[in-house]
Amino acid sequence: MPKLTRIYTRTGDDGTTGLVGGQRIKKNALRIAAYGTIDELSSAVGLARSTLATVSADQRATGQAAIGTVRELDAWLAWTQDVLFNLGSDLATLPQDRWEGMPLVSADDARALERAIDRAQNDLEPLNTFINPGGSQAGAFLHLARTIARRAERLLVDLRDQEAISGDVMRYVNRLSDALFVWARWINHALGIPEHRWNPKTTPPP
Repeated sequence: MPKLTRIYTRTGDDGTTGLVGGQRIKKNALRIAAYGTIDELSSAVGLARSTLATVSADQRATGQAAIGTVRELDAWLAWTQDVLFNLGSDLATLPQDRWEGMPLVSADDARALERAIDRAQNDLEPLNTFINPGGSQAGAFLHLARTIARRAERLLVDLRDQEAISGDVMRYVNRLSDALFVWARWINHALGIPEHRWNPKTTPPP
């Protein structure tokens, strides 16, 4: 495990950054954009978790049923951040520089997300229209994370056109965007905050 002894290194002042194997690469390279977006995604998940911590602290106002959902969702989000870190490390490592036992996204991770989606869906009414992002703070941040996950997926598709990207990685990011959408609905439902349903015949306020 690398130790961060100094935050600034001055090595990136020329517009390049180092990969795990030591190679230098331009900061605007597609590989950097991909794992930088994964980092951005984890940051948005962290924002959602910070609001869950506030909700959990105010148990009297939240109610025990909602607290159970908050804690279960936070556990899933904590796991998600760890997997995203593994994914970012994978993308920052060229295939020839990987090592035995390196943490990688696996097919089990996508299957775990499918299980999480099914679990949350059990508490939700089926959607009969589109919804707009929003609701609770946690729900809004999870919707934001969902859009970042979609952008990460698009970047990974571009990167895959240039070099090999694991199918497990592609499946995981795709499932994660679905999970984030369902989790946003799940926490909004648990907190009793209605979703903003799309109104195709919307009119401006008077």
